[in-house]
Amino acid sequence: MQANKTDIRSLSYEALQKLFLELGEKSFRAKQVYEWLWKKSCFSFNEMSNLSKELRQKLEEQFTINNVKVNTSQFSADKTIKNSFILHDGHLIEGVLIPADDRMTACVSSQVGCSLTCKFCATGYMERKRNLNPDEIYDQVVLIDQQARQNYDHHLTNIVYMGMGEPLLNYANVLKSIERITAEDGLNMAAKRITVSTAGIAKMIKKLGDDQVKFNLALSLHAANDAKRNEIMPINEQNSLKALAEALKYYYAKTKNPVTYEYIVFNDFNDEIQDAVELAAFCKHIPCKVNIIEYNPISFASYTNADVDKIEAFADYLRKQDINTNVRRSRGKDIDAACGQLAIKEKAVV
Repeated sequence: MQANKTDIRSLSYEALQKLFLELGEKSFRAKQVYEWLWKKSCFSFNEMSNLSKELRQKLEEQFTINNVKVNTSQFSADKTIKNSFILHDGHLIEGVLIPADDRMTACVSSQVGCSLTCKFCATGYMERKRNLNPDEIYDQVVLIDQQARQNYDHHLTNIVYMGMGEPLLNYANVLKSIERITAEDGLNMAAKRITVSTAGIAKMIKKLGDDQVKFNLALSLHAANDAKRNEIMPINEQNSLKALAEALKYYYAKTKNPVTYEYIVFNDFNDEIQDAVELAAFCKHIPCKVNIIEYNPISFASYTNADVDKIEAFADYLRKQDINTNVRRSRGKDIDAACGQLAIKEKAVV
């Protein structure tokens, strides 16, 4: 990145209109450039073929496009693809393509590292360097979509903000990225195909309600009593289950969107029927479903996955309480691409 150049994608549509008038150009040029940037995902001014060569040169002199690039890609035996992406300032993040029979899902990051210290998550052992800009989140989606088309001849169908970082601690940029991804003059994806996952920040969940968001919300719960949740997720000390329940009720009242609870079942920690009883009680607050997730071991922590029969008994109890419950199998575990395993291990190569 050249220090004297502004990233043109940081400008609003209105700012672009003003810019072109100042350059002595017609204001409709703003629409053309905005479409190149956000609908056609253009990373070079030279590609903007309906602009004059002179205008393209002017833009090149004043602005840059700080696009994200694929650094490395790893292919799992189950066809999951994990990418490390390099940002304009040299930082690395990770994003994953998860193919399935009925969907193509992109798992994207929202921060470089993470400030939360969840004990079971590899990213939680990294330092948070900075938030991602909206365009850096958008670029991950574009690049993973290209990967889906090239490798599996299918476009992306779903996006989950479940990569590196806590999305609600990068609130404005995450919402701006979703606005660009869902806009007609952007990628035009349906908001209902996007899920934002949070470790549980009560005041920001309420803000989602105030903003009446249309995308899906998932809460990484993993324990339904405060003592256990405090042990594995220190964020719970300031965001107790009582505070989260209150925030979720507020969110549901504002949006009428059911919430998904993610629950990793750890061996000899939260895998007993009593834990299921506590989870079922928490599920009574608002309409919801539960995704039970098998644990993916990391070198930093000593947790292990619960036995299959315990997981099934746990899920069976919830179903008998009329709670919509799914058991999710890990994808990409052999390349450290599964839930909770994202952590930068390699260096930049591009």
